[in-house]
Amino acid sequence: MTRSPDSFFPSRRQFLTRSATTTLSAAAIALLAGHPKLAAAAQGEGQNGAADAGTLNTALALEHEGINAYTLAAQSNLLKKPVLTLAIKFQDDHKAHRDRLIKVIRTLGATPVKEKSLAEYAKDLEVDKLKSQTDVLNFAAGLENEAVNAYLGIIPAFHDLQHSKLAGRLAVDETEHYTLLLHALGRPLPPALSFGL
Repeated sequence: MTRSPDSFFPSRRQFLTRSATTTLSAAAIALLAGHPKLAAAAQGEGQNGAADAGTLNTALALEHEGINAYTLAAQSNLLKKPVLTLAIKFQDDHKAHRDRLIKVIRTLGATPVKEKSLAEYAKDLEVDKLKSQTDVLNFAAGLENEAVNAYLGIIPAFHDLQHSKLAGRLAVDETEHYTLLLHALGRPLPPALSFGL
């Protein structure tokens, strides 16, 4: 199930507009002070920061989704104890990802995208169709696979190498989740893992 990242935050356009206005103000001040090179640098850095913040907010929206997906899985009463323990561990990882992303987004002077309600995630993810532990595991594996591909896909979009490194580290965690879920399903790993294509 593929969803548009824009559907997670309808105010994204407002956020980018607000960031651009702040950037142009800094550039205008430098220009008025007689520093055209500084003005160009301020404008470029601000635009790059706003673009990176927008990309990081897309990732944050996916982490919110992951956290809530594991909450819904745990509340389904379909998971046996060892699988439930694994799901809670993965949820904790997603919470750590969320916290890291929020910190970086705020460092860029942007507002982190807000989490939706649990009911909205339940509807969007169609969890009412899950009837067994196997259904839940397949569902979670699909979400983790999407997350791996999303993180690998955004790495080249960043203007700051540190943001690319963060996305790479988070992709590694998501890959671990995906492979452990396949193991829990009793399925072998694909002969060649082809993420990010």
